[in-house]
Amino acid sequence: MWKKIRVLCLLLILLVVAVNAYKDKNQDWSKPIFVLLHPINADGRESTQAYIQQLSVNDLNDVQQYLQATAQKYRGQPTYLYFKLGRELKVLPPKVPNDAGMLDVILWSLKFRYYAWQHHENVDGVSSVTLFLNYYDPTQTKELKHSTALENGRIGSVNLFASNKQTAQNKIVLAHELLHAFGATDKYDLATGQPIFPVGYAEPQRQPLFPQSKAELMAGHIPTSQTQSKMPEDLADTVVNDVTAIEVGWKK
Repeated sequence: MWKKIRVLCLLLILLVVAVNAYKDKNQDWSKPIFVLLHPINADGRESTQAYIQQLSVNDLNDVQQYLQATAQKYRGQPTYLYFKLGRELKVLPPKVPNDAGMLDVILWSLKFRYYAWQHHENVDGVSSVTLFLNYYDPTQTKELKHSTALENGRIGSVNLFASNKQTAQNKIVLAHELLHAFGATDKYDLATGQPIFPVGYAEPQRQPLFPQSKAELMAGHIPTSQTQSKMPEDLADTVVNDVTAIEVGWKK
């Protein structure tokens, strides 16, 4: 009797997980999308804290407009996406281990999901995506580790610079990770960081091919030759190509 009850409970848990996974991979873009942002003072510095204190959700209006306009271009109908600043968190999300094997990644994923569950906060009853924004003072941290986001669970840990001079770059990283949460894949070579042809190019049919004028958002760089590229200066210097649009559900 008790064995049957335990098996039934396990089956119910598996059903819930399967349903949630299906929902995560099948976003209904006809409904409003709410993105909750939790700022975190990742290096504990006073300068970083001062930067966090002056953050405003209005600073992200151009990111919102960029994503809404891009989605509408592919879908042919309005798309509504809203950002909301959540409470500042004092505990950092677990970091992805360096040179991680499959087991390490699985353990990290479980820890990150538990962390997100601990700090769950609804936005008007709904939170489509939750991103944890880890801010670092650029005078102390010259290079940030890769950010990451999970489609299953719609959560992400995003590393950003606590500097107004880096605002434009921060927005590119934020938009990039947000699309990861909806299923978009990276389109650059993990070993070299160079965009992959043709999926990582904004204009793969361009003649001559180089230099490209814009970056594909999920590639993150503008190819200037077969072996070189440069960072886009602004979201306006990026596009979302057909492959990425299909991955996130904007195009069939």
